[in-house]
Amino acid sequence: MSKHNVIPIHNEAHTGNLEPLLHQIRHALEHLLDCGEKTVIDLAAMPLADNELTALLDVLGKGEVSAELNILGKSVIEETRFSGVWVIRHLNENEENDRVFIEVDTIPSLLSAQTEDIQLGLIQLDQTLTTPPDN
Repeated sequence: MSKHNVIPIHNEAHTGNLEPLLHQIRHALEHLLDCGEKTVIDLAAMPLADNELTALLDVLGKGEVSAELNILGKSVIEETRFSGVWVIRHLNENEENDRVFIEVDTIPSLLSAQTEDIQLGLIQLDQTLTTPPDN
């Protein structure tokens, strides 16, 4: 194969997007405080090298709250060391990151009960209360 047919492969070790992303998270946190509006950042929409994603997660650290959901696949939600900043990872069947989001909110929307689910819970509780216990 001649050198003209070789496709160069570049190992993108640094995109320069880590610091701007941290500033975006900072502004989203301020916006949450000022306006009460959440922000969701899809990390797939921003070019980040693997080492930059790792560095971002290291900077954000781990907080006190985490949850794991198993709805249409596994999702892991973790509070960062910065209250109000959450990392949401949707995993593939090999338990590798498929999609990663940063959500800036008081509680991630995935953890909030939906109105329809609450209504169903009320019906189920009413049925439990009106059904005589088995003796």
